[in-house]
Amino acid sequence: MADDRLDSIYSIPDRLADDFSDKGRLMALQKFVHFPIVLLAAIAVHSAWAAEPGDHPLPREQRESMTKELKSQLSVLTEAIKENPKSVRLYSRRGDVLFFLARFKESVADYEKMVELDSDQDSSHWRRGIARFYAKQYKEAAHQFEIYHSFDDVDRENGIWRYFSQYKAYGKEKAKQGLLKYKKDDRQPFPSVYRLFSGDLSSEEVLAGVRNAEISKTERSKREFYAFLYVGLNHALEGRDKEAIVQLRAATANRWGPEAGFGPNYMWHVGRLHYELLIKKQMSKPDSKEELPKNSEPKKPAKPAVK
Repeated sequence: MADDRLDSIYSIPDRLADDFSDKGRLMALQKFVHFPIVLLAAIAVHSAWAAEPGDHPLPREQRESMTKELKSQLSVLTEAIKENPKSVRLYSRRGDVLFFLARFKESVADYEKMVELDSDQDSSHWRRGIARFYAKQYKEAAHQFEIYHSFDDVDRENGIWRYFSQYKAYGKEKAKQGLLKYKKDDRQPFPSVYRLFSGDLSSEEVLAGVRNAEISKTERSKREFYAFLYVGLNHALEGRDKEAIVQLRAATANRWGPEAGFGPNYMWHVGRLHYELLIKKQMSKPDSKEELPKNSEPKKPAKPAVK
């Protein structure tokens, strides 16, 4: 999504001091909200090609540390909201934290509160659309991405999520028929992912397009992240859980997402959460060890030319 529009928990401007009666608690919150970026940059040390098959790319103790810090943020934000119940920014930040903790319905509630307090948030609130999707409010999610298109008619990532939401709400054929129309190009790999839904490209071709592009190392890591994420989510949407786990694991192992901050970091959490939901689903099945994919890392690409 549009990275510069996310009022994220990872950026607290000085003006937020007005939302707190206790300067010390503001300093504490600043410490908390900046922690995940540092943590995730430190723990995303596995490349998408290197970790062992079937294992979470983030070590258990560091996942537990991240969860502990998110819960600490939640506690501080909840207390702050009691003192400032009309602060849109505080609901925004708590909604993010709740989403990262997989408390999707509560996250939706905070995002809805933002719009109640400030109606200007309505059309641009893509995070509310994603939270609605994971709260299984698929028709409402599709509506969010529809009205976002009136706000930004270039961002194909929005069209991707509208397709996902319509797929769950109405079925694949109606979702394909309802693909939003774009007159301008968006950043890769989103146009290629979009062509995956229309049937013009296969998953392998989307990934190959990233591998074969003559781009910088940083741009490659960025495109790999989004390609792994959306190819994986599409596999999950169509019931190919094993293939989805492979790609979403690679997205979670990718270092660019959590290091980039703001919107990319939010989407990194989306990939992580969906990966963990699929692993939990697989492990709940009989003979779960056999259900998990073997040799689950994407094939390492040939070294490309770099501009």
